[in-house]
Amino acid sequence: MTALQLLDYTAVFVFAVTGALTASRAQLDIVGFVFIASLTAVGGGTVRDLLLDRPVFWMADPRYLGVAAAAAVIVFFTAHLVESRYRTLLWFDAAALAVAVPAGVAAAAASGQPASIVLLMGVVTGCLGGLMRDVVCNEVPLVLKQGELYVTCAFAGAATALAVLAATGQPLPALIACAAVTFATRAGSMAFGWKLPVYKARPPRQY
Repeated sequence: MTALQLLDYTAVFVFAVTGALTASRAQLDIVGFVFIASLTAVGGGTVRDLLLDRPVFWMADPRYLGVAAAAAVIVFFTAHLVESRYRTLLWFDAAALAVAVPAGVAAAAASGQPASIVLLMGVVTGCLGGLMRDVVCNEVPLVLKQGELYVTCAFAGAATALAVLAATGQPLPALIACAAVTFATRAGSMAFGWKLPVYKARPPRQY
């Protein structure tokens, strides 16, 4: 198994857990759990592969869908044991983001893409699956929560990977640094309230 496959499998499982937890909050049946978990798990990676004009990873290896379905079934039978499913969802989502962003970076870099595309693919892979999950389940997307760091975390992680790769020429330290920065900034936003300034409406000037 290659490093990229390992990252994809890990991201699929953890993102599938977040999808299944969202399905539990919506009180869906087990088919709904599997659908939302799979959508969340493969959404970002699918868009990444289509944009990079490479085989879509779960079509080339359907076992990814099996991993997502397994995560959904596990959560279906155990979600009631979790005291705060939303808080658990947030932390699993942070962990998934920290795996998916390096997966996007690695895929784009392996395809020989320029730095700007590598950066964008890291953000796309990390953010779009969760965005699809929240939109389908009629929740405010985490990526758009007021002032909360999310896309910024993916961007910071991908940029860190590019900086480390340029400095060392070694992909593994770059991906580790990417995961660490992505998770640290997302965790800091949740635990310590790190936020970006938000736009505040002002009354129009009187002339």
